[in-house]
Amino acid sequence: MIVFDLSCSARHVFEAWFGSQADFDAQRARGLVACPICGDAGVDKAPMAPRIAAGSSASPAPDRKAMMQAMMAMQAKMLSGSEDVGARFATEARAIHAGDAEHRVIHGQATPLEARQLVADGVPVAPLPFPVRDVSKDN
Repeated sequence: MIVFDLSCSARHVFEAWFGSQADFDAQRARGLVACPICGDAGVDKAPMAPRIAAGSSASPAPDRKAMMQAMMAMQAKMLSGSEDVGARFATEARAIHAGDAEHRVIHGQATPLEARQLVADGVPVAPLPFPVRDVSKDN
C-alpha cells in the first residue's frame, strides 16, 4: 500500500491509500477518487514532504501493514451485517431515510454527485476506507 497526499480543485488536502501508482491512476480515471470534504472528483496528487528516516533515538515506525490489515478487518466486520445494493445505493439509501423502504444497513457504490446530494439532503452516509471486493467476479 502507498499513501498519497491529494488535493481537489477547491484546494482541500487529504490522504488516501492505494495499492500502487497504477491503482491510483486507474481509480482516478474511473472517477472513483473524490475529495471527502466537498466530493469533487477533480483530484490530483499534492506536493508531499519527503520522509527521512530518523536516528536510532526515534520511536519505532508503526507497522503499517498490520494497521492496514486491522482496518480492513474492521471494515469487513462492519459489512458482515450489511446488504450490498451495488449501484442502487443512492436510491436505496434515500428510500430508507424517507421511510419508503425497510430499515436496514446497506453499502454499495455512489457517484461523487450522488454522494453530495445524499449528504445535502441529510441522508446519513459515509465512504468506506477500502474498496469492497465483488466476490461474484472471483469465480
